[in-house]
Formats: sequence, C-alpha cells, structure tokens
Amino acid sequence: MNIIDRIALALTVIGGVNWGLVGVFRFDLVAWICGGQTAIASRIIYTLVGISALWCLALLFRDWDEERNVATTAH
Repeated sequence: MNIIDRIALALTVIGGVNWGLVGVFRFDLVAWICGGQTAIASRIIYTLVGISALWCLALLFRDWDEERNVATTAH
C-alpha cells in the first residue's frame, strides 16, 4: 500500500466518522471546525473525502498478491 492509498484511506475514514456523527447526533464535525457547510474549507474537505472514496474503490479491485510477488522478486 503506497502513501496515496494510505492518505485516501485516512480521508475516507474521517469522512465515515463525520457521517456517523451526522447520522447519530446530527452533528457535522467538519462544518463545526470550518465554520459551516458552505465555508470554502468545508467544501474542500468534503471534496477531498469524496475523491478519496473514489480512489479507495480501486483498492477493492487491486490484485494484492501480484503486488506482493513483484515486491519480493525485486529484492
């Protein structure tokens, strides 16, 4: 798993936690931290989380055994 995968996964987890807070407590942590849902910082974070979720879709279909074999033969 490379650094971009890890960043995308971390942002997706943050988005999931935020949606969990919205669903259970009606509290949007990102909006609260950034000054509202329409604030530019909130919109940037929401966009990055959305892009990260799309990136993580590729993680579901990646052939991990192939990557592991390439890494072991390279050493």
